[in-house]
Order: sequence, then structure tokens, then C-alpha cells
Amino acid sequence: MQHHHPVPLKSPKEKMHEMQGALSPIGSRRVKKAPKKAKKRAEGANSNVFSMFEQTQIQEFKEAFTIMDQNRDGFIDKNDLRDTFAALGRLNVKQEELDEMLKEAPGPINFTVFLTMFGEKLKGADAEETILNAFKVFDPEGKGTLRKDFLARMLTTQADRFSSEETEQMFSAFPPDAAGNVDYKNLVYIITHGEEKDQE
Repeated sequence: MQHHHPVPLKSPKEKMHEMQGALSPIGSRRVKKAPKKAKKRAEGANSNVFSMFEQTQIQEFKEAFTIMDQNRDGFIDKNDLRDTFAALGRLNVKQEELDEMLKEAPGPINFTVFLTMFGEKLKGADAEETILNAFKVFDPEGKGTLRKDFLARMLTTQADRFSSEETEQMFSAFPPDAAGNVDYKNLVYIITHGEEKDQE
């Protein structure tokens, strides 16, 4: 019998379907690459960590996590983790605390492990602010804008949420300026509130 690669590449729709229908099983499957200690910890904490948040909060934190997952393999490494906490600047995590927490997951960190390790700190963070700070990682100069083509690529390939049509509709509502830059604060508002308006 042939064995598939342990982490096959999946389309955004497939990932979205799995994420909506089976959050805990995803955590169990995706954590295979992590050491046994981390796997056992993640599986044991699945129900607890996910019960800390509402479904919408989990989805929004997943958005932020996915943006941090630069190589799109479903994991963030230790450097990505430091960047994540830097983006969540108001949490004010000390370097010593971060090093101590990193010891808890000596291997690759997937979304379930991420929530398990940092759920308590993330619980007090506003999801909209979390996503906004994640975008700020790509805006080191603090201009408040990002290139339209970059945002379109990010939203359609990483965020597991926007189709090409939805992305174009969003840019129609909030068109880029003459230089092709988009105010990502408006973008974050759409991500966190737009669907609620659509359902009314």
C-alpha cells in the first residue's frame, strides 16, 4: 500500500470544511509531527481549550494564526511564535516567559497546540485587534495600508475565507487608492463584522 505525505496540501475550501466540521480531530491529526509529549497534551486539552472560546472567536484566531503561518504548512515555528506575540503587543509577554512556554512544545506548533499553550493569554485579547495586529506585521513602517495585490493573494490563499469573487466585492466596497494601497483597518472590520451584515 502506498502512504501519503503526512501533511498533504489542501485547498482553502477543504481546510475550511475540515475546520468547521471537525476542529478537535484536526488538532489530533495535524499534531502528528509534534513529539509524543506535545501530542498527548494537545489531545487531552482539545475540549477544554476550544470550550474557552465561541466558534466565531476560534475562527478569528485561526485567521490570525494562518497569517502567521508564513510557509502555509499548518504549523508555526518558534520564530513565528515570537512574531505572533510581538504582533499582540498589548499582552506584554516577557522573553523569559516566552522561552518557558516554548519549552512546552519543543516541536512544530499547530493551531490546537497554539490555543492550548496560549489560550489564557489570547482569551483576554479582542479578536478584531488580534487580526489587526497580525496585519501590522506586514506593515513595519506603520503606514496603515498594504498593497491590493498582496492582500488579495493573502486572503484567497491563506485566510481560508475569501473566494476571488468575494475579494473583488470587498475591494469594490473599499477600493484601493491611486497607488494601489488598501487601508487594512477597513479590511479587518469586514473580516470580523462583514458576514453579520450579510446575514441580516
